[in-house]
Amino acid sequence: MCARRRISEEDVAAFHAAVGDVRLLHDDRARATPARPPARPRTRTLADAVSDALLPDGPDHDAPAFGERQDFARAGVQQRLLRRLARGQIAVEDDLDLHGMRVHEARDALARFFDECARRELRCVRIVTGKGLGSPGTAPVLKAQVDRWLRLLPQVLAFHSATARDGGTGAVYVLLRRQRMQP
Repeated sequence: MCARRRISEEDVAAFHAAVGDVRLLHDDRARATPARPPARPRTRTLADAVSDALLPDGPDHDAPAFGERQDFARAGVQQRLLRRLARGQIAVEDDLDLHGMRVHEARDALARFFDECARRELRCVRIVTGKGLGSPGTAPVLKAQVDRWLRLLPQVLAFHSATARDGGTGAVYVLLRRQRMQP
C-alpha cells in the first residue's frame, strides 16, 4: 500500500500562481439531494371510484337466476378460507340491506358501505339483496348487479351465497382485502 503524500505549502502556492485568474465555467460536482420519502399508494375511496365505467348498470348475461347460488374468489385465496366463508363460519362484522332500493341507490349505498368497511378495517360482511322475486322480468335485478359489482371491486377477495339462517341465496358473505390505513 502506498502512503499518502502530503502536499507542501510551497506546492500549493506554486499551483495557485500557475492557475492565476481562472474562472469556473461549470460546476459538475455531485450535489447531495435530499432523499425522497417512499411513494405512498394512491388511496381512492370507493365512493370516488363508483362510476358508470367501474360499476356499470345494465343486463349481464352471466347474472345469477332466481335461487341460484353466488360464489367468486380471486386467484390466491385459500380453499380452506373459501369453505369457511361458504359455511358461514367467518364472523360477519357488519351487513347492508339493499331490499327495495333502485339500482343507482344500491350502487351508492354499496360504495358508502365499503368505504366505511375500509375505515373500520372489517374483514367479512354480509350484503342482503333479496332473491329477486319482486323483480320484473326473468332475473333478479339487484342480485345480478351486486354480483357484477363485487367481481369488479379490487377490495373484494371472495364472496359466497349466505347460509339459510343468514338469507340463503338472497344474501352474500363478502370477504374483504385487509387494508392498512394510512396515518
